[in-house]
Parts: sequence; C-alpha cells; structure tokens
Amino acid sequence: MQKIVPCLWFDGNGEDALNFYTAIFPNSRVTDKLLWGDVNPAKKGSVLTATFELEGQEFMVLNGGPEYKFTPAISMLVKCETQAEVDNYWEKLLEGGGQPVQCGWLTDRYGVSWQVAPMPMIRMFQDKDPAKAARAMQAMMKMVKLDIATVKKAFDGE
Repeated sequence: MQKIVPCLWFDGNGEDALNFYTAIFPNSRVTDKLLWGDVNPAKKGSVLTATFELEGQEFMVLNGGPEYKFTPAISMLVKCETQAEVDNYWEKLLEGGGQPVQCGWLTDRYGVSWQVAPMPMIRMFQDKDPAKAARAMQAMMKMVKLDIATVKKAFDGE
C-alpha cells in the first residue's frame, strides 16, 4: 500500500482524465471508484473519487467542482530514456487540446502540468565538466519539446 497518494481535483471530468492517463501509460489501471450517492442527487451515480495507477504510482481523482484549478506549481515528471519515449508521451499528453510550454513542459487538456524529461539529458546537466553541462543546459533552454540529439551535440561542443 502506498502511504501517500496525490489527489487531483477536477471539475466533473476526473473520470475522463483518469481514462485518458491510463490509456497513455503502460502498466496503468483504475483500482476503484466511489460514486456520488443521495447526498448529491444531481450527481448521483457519477464519479466522486477514483483511484488509479500510472506505472505503479497511485493517484486519486476527486470531482470536487470549479473552486480550484491546476497550476504549474505541481507537475508530473515523466522520465524517458529515449527520444522515441519523449516523442510518444509528448504527443499523447497534448492530444485533445493540451498546450506545449517550454523546456519539456506542457499542460494537458485538463490543465495538469507535465515535464517530459529525457534522462540522458539530465545526466548531461550533471556532468562533472561544468562547460559541457552548461552548453547542454543552454541548448535545452531554447527548446519547447526536448531533443536529446541536439542537446548532445551542444554537450559535445559540436
């Protein structure tokens, strides 16, 4: 059992969001749903909360209403090892009205912020040679969707 579970507040479209996310990430599933009952007859039978897993990480959605919106202050980090993974998650998370931001960040159609991060690039940023790391970081700062090969060229001084 995961002790701490992030809860994502939606305005009535939480079930749609969890279906969207579980379709994108392999090894994902919906684990339970709690439906509105008699306490809210207008919403009776629709999802109040649901729990789901993405790649083993548990989340909960709450259809809480319009009071709160997502901000980039909290984001989901997707660790990728290849450019193919970056491209796949980038395109899928943008489907249906998502917006690219900068430096590998995007906002999906529900307003949730995501960082699609190639780990080879992160390792370049952590290199012991500060000049190489700085060149890689400078190349990345000019990008929207991250491109490992372009950053690698900068890292190598090409």
